[in-house]
Amino acid sequence: MDVKNFLDTYALIEISKGNPKFMHYSDRGFVINDLIMAEFYSVLLREEGEEIADYWLKKFEAYSLPVSRTILIEAVRFRRKHRKKNISFFDAVGYIFSVKNRLRFVTGDKEFKGFPGVDFVKK
Repeated sequence: MDVKNFLDTYALIEISKGNPKFMHYSDRGFVINDLIMAEFYSVLLREEGEEIADYWLKKFEAYSLPVSRTILIEAVRFRRKHRKKNISFFDAVGYIFSVKNRLRFVTGDKEFKGFPGVDFVKK
């Protein structure tokens, strides 16, 4: 499978809700990282309960990759550089992971609108 996209938590939530604007991304090659998987799980656990969170964890765990310390540190620097945009640590890690792996960062988070390498999809 030709992987081209990195799905952030926003995109994963929209896929879990069946939003047609995001569904085609789940049919294409994509990856996420372990931090995004943990954040996604946390949101689902809080909003939908453990059974739903566990379902989506199992569904997406094969697409989840570890994050290196180098990427984590670069994400901290990126976040600091763009602190006025109020980018979360999870999103910063996802974006830097995407850049370093030459993937499109798929999100609906307005903070990333206009950034290079981003597919900004509005709900």
